Amino acid sequence: MKELIPKDNYGVFADNHDTARVDSLYVAKFFEKEHNKVLRDIRELDCSEEFRLFNFGQSFYKNEQGKKQPCYYMTRDGFVFLAMGYRGKKAAHFKELYIKRFNEMERFIKTLVEARKEFPLLTENIKLLHDNPKPYHFSNECDMINRIVTGMSAKQFRQAHGIEKGKSIRPYLTDEQIQLMETLQKVDVGLLVAVPDYEQRKCHLEWYKLKLGEKTA
Repeated sequence: MKELIPKDNYGVFADNHDTARVDSLYVAKFFEKEHNKVLRDIRELDCSEEFRLFNFGQSFYKNEQGKKQPCYYMTRDGFVFLAMGYRGKKAAHFKELYIKRFNEMERFIKTLVEARKEFPLLTENIKLLHDNPKPYHFSNECDMINRIVTGMSAKQFRQAHGIEKGKSIRPYLTDEQIQLMETLQKVDVGLLVAVPDYEQRKCHLEWYKLKLGEKTA
């Protein structure tokens, strides 16, 4: 299973379908259980086959001897179903910790999905530049372009125009704004590599917008 966002220290990651998952190897480690027993627990869960197929993706890893071994990539629901059977104070602590990590990853995925809708080229390059991208790598860059084009962030634009939370603002922009946004996005793709400092990139993009305005005036 390919990883859209790499595993964190707890084995939580996002797959290529924008779903938060956790590696059974990490669950075994943090719940202090043998991995083969976690695999057994998963196989013996009293759930429907449909639930199992959707929430427990089977995969493989190589052990210290280089041999291929099975593991599972669980969704939040799969993890909760499994962890319900783990008792004790330490288990309760890690249940809370994992639910928190799932919440954080799902918020991150939402940020990425929203950014990808508006700025596809930009988000792909951010993922190339950062081995472990954070939500602000996407939201800051997108908001910078939104502010240059519209004078406000996407959130502020939605509030000002009564647009539903999470909905794309593109249908509410003028053709000129959309064209400028796409142009600045392409420029920023190059600047991300050449000018790593955020404020300097912002100055470059504002200058570029000014020059474009002078040409069309």
